[in-house]
Amino acid sequence: MKKLLGILLSVVLLFTMATFAAAEETLPNFLDLKVGEDYTDLTVTIKYLTHRTDLTPVQNSTAFQDKYIAEFNKLYPNITVELEAVTDFAQDALVRLTGSDDWGDVMNIPQVESSEFGTFFLPYGTVADMSQYINFADTKQFDGLCYGIPTTANFQGVLYNKAVFAKAGVTEIPRTPEAFLAALALVKANTDAIPLYTNYAAGWTMGAWDFYAGVGATGDPDFVNINMISMKDPFAAREDGAGPYAVYKILYDATRQGLIEDDYTTTDWESCKPMLNNGKIATMMLGSWAYVQMRDAVGGEHPEDVAYMPFPVTVNGKQYALSAADYCYGINAKTDKTRQLASMLFVKFMVEKSGFNTNEGGSPVLIGEAFPDFASSFEGVTMLADTMVDGTQSQLVDDINADSTIMFAKGGNEKIQKIIEHAFNKDMSFDEVMASWNVLWSDAQEGLGVTVQ
Repeated sequence: MKKLLGILLSVVLLFTMATFAAAEETLPNFLDLKVGEDYTDLTVTIKYLTHRTDLTPVQNSTAFQDKYIAEFNKLYPNITVELEAVTDFAQDALVRLTGSDDWGDVMNIPQVESSEFGTFFLPYGTVADMSQYINFADTKQFDGLCYGIPTTANFQGVLYNKAVFAKAGVTEIPRTPEAFLAALALVKANTDAIPLYTNYAAGWTMGAWDFYAGVGATGDPDFVNINMISMKDPFAAREDGAGPYAVYKILYDATRQGLIEDDYTTTDWESCKPMLNNGKIATMMLGSWAYVQMRDAVGGEHPEDVAYMPFPVTVNGKQYALSAADYCYGINAKTDKTRQLASMLFVKFMVEKSGFNTNEGGSPVLIGEAFPDFASSFEGVTMLADTMVDGTQSQLVDDINADSTIMFAKGGNEKIQKIIEHAFNKDMSFDEVMASWNVLWSDAQEGLGVTVQ
């Protein structure tokens, strides 16, 4: 009898231990976590991979460590966050992600197909629930689950130097391609500044042009992920003078008219920051995230001259701007539960308590967050986000971009570099460039069985 009782006690003990272990393996709901109150005694080391080299020792800065990780450690002194900033992030992060499960714990999600999110990353919750907490909860979604929370959110416009514009005689913010090119011509005639700095050599900087060519140039949130997919010749000229054609033509015309740097192949990303700050550059095409970098550039002596304006395309008398998520925090689905929990706490701290998005010039991520002061010239501009799609439609968007090689808003930067090359070399007219893109798009539609509207 005693032997049987002992066996029963052992079974109960094992069951209790198994139940306790299972409970330990269950993560809390992300939305229920209270930063600075829950799990403050957690002890673990996690690794975070980021593209923000400008805030790390890669570019002689300790800002991320001092401003954010140090503040996180005031609340969680026993969670060590190892920070790694990657220079060629888009490519290197993707290689690490697909090459090993042990890349770290938190990563700014690179360009992977949405159907693979669940393979690599932990879901934060449903899109429906997360949309009550943050904007852009559907940016990294699949099957109704949210896999990424924006590090910052951007709105798309044009960096410019107010003092250069004033010296050139530009008295109003240009709202149309014609007015913008005229402003660049005044800059060339009346100042020593480079009218439009292309940032050609960096490559990735070219991607900004795609982000102007969707919502901002059409006023249609469905354009990029729904309408464009079945549209005949989406890069053709439009009767209203807007659309992608109008956006890319600004770059072509500026190059053809000598309104860019003398040698576009020698542009330099780091040195352009103090150049714009100090009035050696008049305009540059980048998202709102870049405003802070130009304003606070090392070697920049005129932060008060750095400003931000809407992209100069008007749709039937109105201006629109894309407001969208930047890179999103993703948590490794294959790391252990303790590190996942610490990662959840770190991400929630970055979103709620750190001030990172506001400090870096972002548009609102948290519901109720305000736009930054430097967005004052966007008064009257309608901010829109692309309609996000899921499942089969999301896959079709990826496929048509890949098959056409256009990669619209998906890292297709070489095609934009070629606009500059063709304009500079005068070997293709702009209409010929756009016609070649339309052929590629049409061929991909046919190959994928898309019915053209």
